Amino acid sequence: MATPSPWPAPQPPAAAPPVSAAPLPGIQGGLEADLLLDRRRLKRSRGLWRLLAVLAVIGGLGLAAAALDEDGPSSLAGFAAGPHVLRLTVSGTITDDRRLVEAIERAAKSDSVRGMILAVDSPGGTVAGGEALHAALARFRAAKPLVATFGGTAASAGYMIAMPAERIFAREGSVTGSIGVLLQSFDAEGAMRSLGLRAEAITSGALKDQPSPFRPLTEEGRAALRAVVQDLYDQFVRRVAEGRRMPEDRVRALADGRIMTGRQALSAGLVDAIGGEREARAHLATAHSIAEDLPVRDLRARDLRERTFGASIGTALGETLAAALPPMVKTLISEGLGAPLHVDGAGTLWQPPR
Repeated sequence: MATPSPWPAPQPPAAAPPVSAAPLPGIQGGLEADLLLDRRRLKRSRGLWRLLAVLAVIGGLGLAAAALDEDGPSSLAGFAAGPHVLRLTVSGTITDDRRLVEAIERAAKSDSVRGMILAVDSPGGTVAGGEALHAALARFRAAKPLVATFGGTAASAGYMIAMPAERIFAREGSVTGSIGVLLQSFDAEGAMRSLGLRAEAITSGALKDQPSPFRPLTEEGRAALRAVVQDLYDQFVRRVAEGRRMPEDRVRALADGRIMTGRQALSAGLVDAIGGEREARAHLATAHSIAEDLPVRDLRARDLRERTFGASIGTALGETLAAALPPMVKTLISEGLGAPLHVDGAGTLWQPPR
């Protein structure tokens, strides 16, 4: 009979666990990080090359525009090669516009410009703005034919700027006239008093704060302002009398600020005929032998892109860049230069070592 051993019987060795072929987590993370970095570098390089290509195209367009610009930097802004008629559209509030005045002066010197059609659709504007535009158009008229057409509205300063034109055409329903000057203020002294407020003014003279919304006009201030308005009014009347070849007394009878329709203005002698651009072209053909089929090009003051590339190319280029640049910039930032700020980029670049 066998005697039991105090030690347990030896057991066979346990089988080794199977070796997995999958890489360790640290190695896998490192490979993915390298791949993402390579992808970022590739996208960044591609975005920069795209930007360089666009800049090259822009430079080529600028050189092409400069080569075509035979009349100076404004030839593509209405002075393109070949004879043509200019159309200057004045709309909205008239203010002092130095660039527009300069454009008109260049047009007067251009050999390719045969004449100008002034298309007015404006309710008026500042006295100084109307005066500057009136003077520029008068200088143009001294060099080349100028006719005017009225759209929906050509009143106050909108009417005054048309005075240099040799012939004015208006629609029957055009609103025009309003010959006069307006200066307005308001008196809020009563409302301030009811709120317990009082304004104090320290001035160098009794008329320095006239008019003021904080106190009523004094008789002295009213007389001074009336003199200013009267002087500006006299200037307006004189320009209308000279432009329409009418006695000043007759103009003053019409210059009480009233507006008129095109038909009423025709009866009063403030316009020459009912019509529009078609009738204006017919007049230029009859009076100045300017063919009615001659091209018409718009004249306008040029912004920075037009000064660089010309109006036609500049405007189209500006619209193209406005549509194309934002996506390009977004691509460059998100895929290239801004990769460290991107969410997954930050997770890859700033992941702590394992």
